[in-house]
Amino acid sequence: MPLETPARIVSELTSRGYNADREAVTLLARAADPDSALDAAVERAPEDALKLSSDHVESVLADLEPGRKASASTGYDNGNESGKESTSAEETKGDDDVGEAVADVSRPDESIRDPDLDARSVEITGNVTGESTGTGEYDDFVSVFQDRFKRLSKQLRSRVNARPTSVVGEMPGGGETAIVGMISDIRSTASGHWLIELEDTSGTYPCLVMKDREFADTVDELLLDEIIAVEGTLSDDNGDGDGILFVDSLYFPDVPRTYQPSTADRHVQAALISDVHVGSQEFMGDAWSRFADWLHTPEAENVEYLLIAGDMVEGVGVYPNQDEELDIVDLYEQYEQFSEYLKEVPGDLEIVMIPGNHDAVRLAEPQPGFDEELRDIMSVHDARISGNPSTVTLEGVDILMYHGVSLDEVIAELPDEKASYDEPHKAMYQLLKKRHVAPQFGGKTRLAPEEKDYLVMNSVPDVFHTGHVHKLGWGKYHNVLAVNSGCWQAQTDFQKSVNIDPDSGFAPILDLDTLDMTVRQFS
Repeated sequence: MPLETPARIVSELTSRGYNADREAVTLLARAADPDSALDAAVERAPEDALKLSSDHVESVLADLEPGRKASASTGYDNGNESGKESTSAEETKGDDDVGEAVADVSRPDESIRDPDLDARSVEITGNVTGESTGTGEYDDFVSVFQDRFKRLSKQLRSRVNARPTSVVGEMPGGGETAIVGMISDIRSTASGHWLIELEDTSGTYPCLVMKDREFADTVDELLLDEIIAVEGTLSDDNGDGDGILFVDSLYFPDVPRTYQPSTADRHVQAALISDVHVGSQEFMGDAWSRFADWLHTPEAENVEYLLIAGDMVEGVGVYPNQDEELDIVDLYEQYEQFSEYLKEVPGDLEIVMIPGNHDAVRLAEPQPGFDEELRDIMSVHDARISGNPSTVTLEGVDILMYHGVSLDEVIAELPDEKASYDEPHKAMYQLLKKRHVAPQFGGKTRLAPEEKDYLVMNSVPDVFHTGHVHKLGWGKYHNVLAVNSGCWQAQTDFQKSVNIDPDSGFAPILDLDTLDMTVRQFS
C-alpha cells in the first residue's frame, strides 16, 4: 500500500515500534518511493533508537536517491522553480467587508507543520456517486421535477397559505389567495406588465405582476423551472376559466435573513481553489509550485484542508480546436501530471475534490465522482473524491462545493448589475436565493434526471464554493459566504475569442473558526 500520507507513515512506523520527528515524516512522504524509503529508514535505524530523526532519514534518502538536493522548505528538492516573488494583487475583488485584502507571497524559508489530526472532522453529503439511477426515460424527468417541487415548495409553504392551482381556478373572484409553483413561462404584456405561468402538481395558473409594483424589478431575476410563491387578489371573472391572480407579493425559497452560520471550535483553515487545468499550455505550474511551497511555511501551518472545486485537468475535445492549446494530449497523462503536482502540497492536508466540465466524467449534472482508474491515479495523500455538487462539512462548517457551470446561464439571463463575470459571487447569490444550483432546465447547463434532485439546496450552507468562470469574487449573502476561487490557467486563445480575462494563481484561505477569508496571490 502506498505510504504518501504522513498519518499512514506514522501508523506504519508505530506498528514497527518506532516514532519519528515531524520533519522525518515529511521527508518520507515526499520520497520518490515512500515504501522503500520507510523500509530502509527502519532497517538502518540505530539499535537503541525508538525515534527516527530527520538527519537519519535525510542520509537514507541520499543513498536511495543519488543526485538528490535538499531544499529550504522540506529538505527535499522537488525540482520546482519557486524562487520568484509574486506580484501584487488588486484589492478590488469581492465585497470590502469580508475577510482581509489580497496578500503577496514569496519563497518559504522553512517548514513547520504540526496538525492536530484527532481534531479533524470531514463529512460529505449530497454525493450522487454510486447513486445515479437515471436512464433518460420520461418518468425520470417527471421524478426529478416532482422531487424539486416537493422540497422547495415545503420551504415556501411555511411562509404563505398556498392553495393548489386546481382549487384556485374554482374560487370566487375578488378573493385573496397564494400559489406555490414552478415557473413554466414568463412574458411581458403589451402594457409592460409581466405574466408568469406557475405550475404545480394539479395544473397551471397565470399570475400578473404589474409594472408599478415595488417588487416588479424582481421579475428580472426569475428563471424558468425555479420554484417561487406569490400572494395576490383573484380577478373578478375567476371561476369561469379565464381568471388571473394579480400579484401583491413574491417570495423565493431564499436564505433566511436571520441565518447564523456554524464555525469550527478551533483556529483552523481551508484553502478553496478550483480550475487547475493541468495539460493546458497555459497551466501556471510555477504559480502552483509557489502555492505548494507556501503551504509548507509557518504562515500556512493552520491550513489543514484543501478543497478543489473541479477541472483538475484541461481535458480533451472540450471546445473546438482545443488540441492546439494542449501541452499534454493524452487525457490519462494529464491526470498523472496533476497527481504529480498534488504531491507537492503537504502530505498531512485533508483534500476533497469534485469534478468539473473539463474532467473525464459525464457532463450532465449532478456529476458522479471519477471512476476507479482515475481515482487510482489521483490517490495522492488519500484525497477524497465526491460528486458535483457535494456538501463537505469540515469541523461543523458546511461548505457546498459546486463547479459552477450554471453560473454561465445565470449571468446570461440576468441584468449585469445582478450577475456578471466581473462579480461572480453575485450570480452565486441568485442561486442561494433560489436554493438550487442549476434551476433552469434545457439551457446552457446539461441536467441529468434522477430519482431525486441532487441540485436542490435542502439546507443552507455556511460557505458556497464554486469555480468554472475563472474569475475571483467573494462576498456574504444573508451571512452565507460565497466564494468563486479563480483558476490556475493563464488566458487561452479560446478565452480571448470570448473575451474572458481570467484571475489566475489565487488561493482563498478560509478561517473555519470565524469564516473570515484572506486571498493570496501566487502569480
